[in-house]
Amino acid sequence: MSEDILSVAAGWRDAGEAVAIATVVETWGSSPRPPGSRFAVSESGRMAGSVSGGCIEGAVADVARRTMQDGKPQLLDFGISDEMAWEVGLACGGKLKVFVEKLG
Repeated sequence: MSEDILSVAAGWRDAGEAVAIATVVETWGSSPRPPGSRFAVSESGRMAGSVSGGCIEGAVADVARRTMQDGKPQLLDFGISDEMAWEVGLACGGKLKVFVEKLG
C-alpha cells in the first residue's frame, strides 16, 4: 500500500503540484496504523493514504501544507491516553511519531 501512495504522490508532483509525504516512523501502545504507513497531501488539497484516524490526520495535513511552502521537514509526536481517545475521535490511545517531508 505504501508504494501505491508514493506512485499517486509522484503523479501529482509530475503534474506540477507541490506534494508532501507523511510517514509513521514509530508507535507505542495502541496505534491505528503501523510504522511505514504513508499519507500524501497535494497543494490543491488532494489526499491519499493514512497515518492515523480522527484529529491526527487533519493536523498532519496542516503541517504538510506548511512543509510544502517552506520545504522544512518536521517530526511530529502525538500521544493520547486511552481515556481521552474517544473524546478526540481516535479509536484507541497510544503514541506515534510522524515524519513529514516535501516530495522533491
